[in-house]
Amino acid sequence: MCRFLLTAVVFVVSAAPLTAQPPVARPPVAAAPADDLTPDERIAVGVYQMANRGVVHIATRSVAVDEMFGLSFAQPQAGTGSGSVLDKIGHVVTNFHVVENARRIEVTLADGSSHEAKMVGADPNNDLAVVKINAAADKLFPIAWGDSNRLLPGMRVYAIGNPFGLERTLTTGIVSSMNRSLRTENNRMIRGIIQTDAAINPGNSGGPLLDKRGQMIGITTAIVSRSGASAGVGLAIPSSVARRVVEELIRIGKIVRPDCGIFSVLETDKGLLVNRLTPDGPAERAGLKGPQEQTKQFGAQTIRIFDRSKADLIVAVDGRRVRTLDDLLSYVEGKKAGEKVTLRIIREGKELDVPVTLSGPA
Repeated sequence: MCRFLLTAVVFVVSAAPLTAQPPVARPPVAAAPADDLTPDERIAVGVYQMANRGVVHIATRSVAVDEMFGLSFAQPQAGTGSGSVLDKIGHVVTNFHVVENARRIEVTLADGSSHEAKMVGADPNNDLAVVKINAAADKLFPIAWGDSNRLLPGMRVYAIGNPFGLERTLTTGIVSSMNRSLRTENNRMIRGIIQTDAAINPGNSGGPLLDKRGQMIGITTAIVSRSGASAGVGLAIPSSVARRVVEELIRIGKIVRPDCGIFSVLETDKGLLVNRLTPDGPAERAGLKGPQEQTKQFGAQTIRIFDRSKADLIVAVDGRRVRTLDDLLSYVEGKKAGEKVTLRIIREGKELDVPVTLSGPA
């Protein structure tokens, strides 16, 4: 059975201080004359030369707690992944799962220098995080954003990362498909995912997926594999999502998502049955109804009973059919606080349109 695998590498280690491994010395390679390169080779070489110095190696130290014989043991772990330099002041984007729960984050640049990184902000819903290092501007080579909305299946793409710790490795492929979905570890769905056959392996997570201009059109995040190694199905978060998230993380350190005030629903084959509303939240103020609470007396004991037969059934938002809570929240979170959405509901057998004004976080 195929499965989605997040592609950071994690090792159990001793409690020794965290030190990044220096880049492996390589013999000099003579540059091929331009006349000897095919057009495809010339593009690939150009992409690598333009972007490889902006790809970093990320090493993390964390502690996992194991249970054995009723006792808890703290087990040091080291992880490794990739990232992309965003600007000359040291911001680096990577996957959230690469740096999740890390007690120490170390970033190694293309020149081999290592720098301790501090977390700027993270968005687990989109598996993205931004860290920052203090490094001289002349050591930082930002990778420019590209436009993932212009991608089409069949277009050539290039991935650079650190698979299995092999620094700044280039793989090439095509856009195999668009608009795939990926469920993250916190059970939210990322939509619009890019599928590529460029080889992506453990350690590639957080590295850039590039177009022929050397611009970042995605961030590699997962593979679909039976073995845990590349099987020609890699997944990347599109730049249309990543850029918006990253800019907000840098600006305020968190993602501010609008709220519709629907705390929980029951997913049915007919729609989303309201189970609980946020007290005095946008949905409740708009008139949506959840289960009716009743109390019944059984001797000296008072029992609370919730009658769901009177709860509203949500079937669409702004004319878009919703089948899961994630469908609803993903649409709402693409809006801004203060904007209105129209929920189409079924109440006592009748369809109604209810406008809801979204609020910001408390």
